[in-house]
Amino acid sequence: MLLLLADAPVHAAPAIIQSRVTDGAHLLSINQATEISGLLEKLELTTHHQFVVATTASLNGRPIEAYSLDLANRSGIGRKGFNDGVMLLVAPNERKVRIEVGYGLAKALRDDEAKAIIDLDILPSFKSGNFPRGIRAGVIAISHEIGMPDQGSIK
Repeated sequence: MLLLLADAPVHAAPAIIQSRVTDGAHLLSINQATEISGLLEKLELTTHHQFVVATTASLNGRPIEAYSLDLANRSGIGRKGFNDGVMLLVAPNERKVRIEVGYGLAKALRDDEAKAIIDLDILPSFKSGNFPRGIRAGVIAISHEIGMPDQGSIK
């Protein structure tokens, strides 16, 4: 059994998120991160749901699904007992994006809705190289799905 463990690939665990916007891939300016953080704060004050945005320079060879779930769980996103957290994770070097939704919000933001937000709101901007616009569009679309009234047009 020790030989099997020794041969298993080692994957670094993602860091713990400690703010509403954690931009490890350096995709956002300070002003953009501040604006998005403000939108997320307003959402939390209005709905009580915690929503964070994280970007990473590398998934460290892990599938984005495993990386995002580990990151969300280790960071304790969402209210304890409600499991109502949401995380938008962007890994630009691997060309991956994922919306991780806690079970407490699974009815408000279903998998098919999350996929539609990625495909229709986020990826068009990403494909043109405008990560900040795509992230902001995703934040607004996700916020709307989980109970936030319209947060304005996308700039």
